[in-house]
Amino acid sequence: MIFIVFRLDARPDKRDDFLDGIVRYSEQVRAEPGNLVFSCYESVERANEFTVLANYVDQAAGEAHVSSEHAKWFFGWLPSVVTAQPKIVFTELPGDGWGPMGEVVMDEA
Repeated sequence: MIFIVFRLDARPDKRDDFLDGIVRYSEQVRAEPGNLVFSCYESVERANEFTVLANYVDQAAGEAHVSSEHAKWFFGWLPSVVTAQPKIVFTELPGDGWGPMGEVVMDEA
C-alpha cells in the first residue's frame, strides 16, 4: 500500500477557494481505480491548517493518479491557495492496507 500524508496552510483570503477545490479534487481522486482513501482534515488548533491522507493499493495506482488530468490541475492550482509549499510524507507499506488497532479493545455488548 502507498501511504501519503501532506500538510498545507491555506491562505485565509483563499479559504473558500481552497475548500471548493479540495472537495472537487477529493471526489475525483476517490473515483480512481486503486484509491483506498482520500480525506482532508482541518486542524482543531490552527485555522486553515489542513492535512490530507491518501492511500493507494500499489505504486502503479499512485503513478496513475499523478499522471491524471485532475492531479495535474490540482498541482498547478494549489500554489494559488496556500501560504507555502506543502510538506509530504510518502512511503510504501507492506500488507493489504488498514488493520485493527491492537491497543484498543472494544467491549462486547
